[in-house]
Amino acid sequence: MSKIAELNSMGQSIWFDFIRRSIITSGELKSLVDKGIMGVTSNPAIFEKAIAGSSDYDEDLKQLIPTEKSIEKIYEALAFEDITLATDVLRPVYESTEAKDGYVSLEVSPHLADDSEKTISAAKRLFETVNRPNLMIKVPATPAGIPAITELIGAGVNVNVTLIFGLENYKRVAGAYIAGLEKLAQGGPTVKDGHPINKVASVASFFVSRVDTSVDKALAEMGNTDLQGKIAIANAKVAYAEFKSIFSGARWQQLSDKGAMVQRVLWASTGTKNPEYSDTLYVDELIGPGTVNTLPPATLESFIDHGNVAATLTEGLDAARHQLAALANLGIDIEAVTHQLQVDGVLAFAKPFDALMKSIEQKREKLLSA
Repeated sequence: MSKIAELNSMGQSIWFDFIRRSIITSGELKSLVDKGIMGVTSNPAIFEKAIAGSSDYDEDLKQLIPTEKSIEKIYEALAFEDITLATDVLRPVYESTEAKDGYVSLEVSPHLADDSEKTISAAKRLFETVNRPNLMIKVPATPAGIPAITELIGAGVNVNVTLIFGLENYKRVAGAYIAGLEKLAQGGPTVKDGHPINKVASVASFFVSRVDTSVDKALAEMGNTDLQGKIAIANAKVAYAEFKSIFSGARWQQLSDKGAMVQRVLWASTGTKNPEYSDTLYVDELIGPGTVNTLPPATLESFIDHGNVAATLTEGLDAARHQLAALANLGIDIEAVTHQLQVDGVLAFAKPFDALMKSIEQKREKLLSA
């Protein structure tokens, strides 16, 4: 049994954190699915590398540029084609898992992160335009994104809630999902081909490695090495304990009785940033049921080669709580750290999005002047 299959058997799904036209058309994505990959995630940085950094899209650009005046419309046409092709490859997984897996994620513009109504409108438009049941719309867990989650789930739209770094933010996300399910149960889907309560799906994308990057820097300034490389995992383990608590009890049971699926925690940003740490650290230490881990290509390759498969996520919870308490005693506020990471994360996605728009504009000018 392959390592990916082993994780699947333990209740954890592995998704692929990368998309590009050539991996779909070449059959590489289908091969990954055959090996056990259960979904695909994308973000503006991934699309910027794919579209601006390759020639995969040049022929499509030549066709689109004379007919589309808007740079963003050209981008969407390219992205929609990738997402549509990928959802079709993953559709058998979606069907065989009864809507648990088989999703491909597409993010709303990062420039809408502080506007609830525009996020909701854009997410609904993307969902209806791509028109695939296994599409997930990515919405950031910003203050404006939280009410959008409730509205979109209540409308029957699958949602991948992204840029979650902290425990309190995670609680708000899970609460917004449950409130959305309650709204959906009462009124039914309101978007075209929206899902009923037993088919709508969501994941809470909890970012991992960037927490260590930020906290390790603060610890290094204090001369503390004991907690370096430990806080991101501790933070994730405490969040997972909260996940198990939230999706139990009377309120959740009422929704579960109607067929509702839990909002699984998805471990994101799982590529190791510090070369002194194991390149599979954020996979090996976060294995547990009811979760997803989305891996960039290099991390996936490393895990298949030398990763360790063991039920690690529920181990050492008390130690994780002690580590977070020790961090607080040092004067490092994890909530303040994770809030700043979210703010920075929105900006980090806006930059490649803007760079992509500029690249498309440059290609358009070059082709029109030829």
